[in-house]
Amino acid sequence: MLTRIEQARKGDLSDEIRAVAKAEGTVPQELSEKLARGEVVVTRNRRRADLRPLGIGTNLRIKVNANLGTSRDALDIEREIRKARAALEAGADTVMDLSTGGNLADIRRRIMEAAPLPLGTVPVYEAAARAMDRGSSFCEMTEDDLFAVIAEHLGSGVDFITVHCGVTLRTLELMERQGRLLDVVSRGGALLIAWMRYHERENPLYAQFDRLLELAHEADATLSLGDGFRPGATADATDRAQIHELILLGELQARALEQGVQVMIEGPGHVPLDQIQANVLLEKRLCRNAPFYVLGPLATDRAPGYDHITGAIGGALAGWAGADFLCYVTPAEHLGLPDEEDVRAGVIASRIAAAAAELARGRPEALEREREMSRCRKALDWEGMYRFALDPQRARKVRGKAPPGDESVCSMCGEFCAVKIQRERKRPGRQTP
Repeated sequence: MLTRIEQARKGDLSDEIRAVAKAEGTVPQELSEKLARGEVVVTRNRRRADLRPLGIGTNLRIKVNANLGTSRDALDIEREIRKARAALEAGADTVMDLSTGGNLADIRRRIMEAAPLPLGTVPVYEAAARAMDRGSSFCEMTEDDLFAVIAEHLGSGVDFITVHCGVTLRTLELMERQGRLLDVVSRGGALLIAWMRYHERENPLYAQFDRLLELAHEADATLSLGDGFRPGATADATDRAQIHELILLGELQARALEQGVQVMIEGPGHVPLDQIQANVLLEKRLCRNAPFYVLGPLATDRAPGYDHITGAIGGALAGWAGADFLCYVTPAEHLGLPDEEDVRAGVIASRIAAAAAELARGRPEALEREREMSRCRKALDWEGMYRFALDPQRARKVRGKAPPGDESVCSMCGEFCAVKIQRERKRPGRQTP
């Protein structure tokens, strides 16, 4: 069966392409051509026919992902379901299940039911968890164990999977030779490095990349090529290991496109503001404008408890520079497992970053929404303001805290409201002293 890329190359305009083009306000033919070139992905596993297709990539709306999932120390599945619903209600475009504890297949299924959004996973987590459940080290998982889990995830309808194919012996050598302050912070990357050292063999996701392509082709799922050497400290940003991995991911992306498999590229991580634009430019040049999926980026290391803010600062700049997909960061980042409120705060923060970036890009609908909000503010139309707010629930709650008074203004300025003064000054026969 043909994949979307193969259909696009034949000139077939599928219903999926037409639906995504309509949602994005673009021309179906142009969208199809970008898909064929690998500049856009449509994240829907062919086994999820009832899921609304989602486009990610060049000149499309910037999307936001929310990470969910249990840990081996926190196995409350019901909490993860509540978090999935919170992400959906807050406006996330996708969710990723990063669970490592409990019945992982059941958790995936229930998250799909609770949040009917494209779902991503990191199969190496489950492969490592299964090895440990058998009473052995995760280093003792076999290559076949890993590919069996990948096949299961894709067979269950997972729409995109993170696979750390650029974690190679050569990249590890470059990192160790240069030295890092914080070494490797990617969980998937660390697992694969430990496996490689234990077996003294190359990463199977790199060495057997064609095997991975066959599985992705069958499901018409998207490969999200993970950044196992992403910097976990601003001091390590844009070093040899990170860039060497990115070069490898660009080469693997080309191989995937030849086989009709969709690819996104994942990016850093902790990056100072002055390096974010360069990181986006490097990805776009080395990976031929492939959709760029960034974590944050976090613009400072020094804000534990507020990393949704540091991530939004970096995300806004990355989005303006051309990043296509923002993975949220929550206030719990670096501290613990997020709860529902953390998920909501993370999604809203990343959506604010995306909105700011789209405005700076000059995206027409972003400009019009800004104008509508300003018109509502000029009219002191509170319901209109809520309608165009990124978080109407929060806006209503804050306004509801105000003490009784003139309902036409807020309690900050009251009778000295600049908008109200200007409106009254313009009324015939009225003069403001």
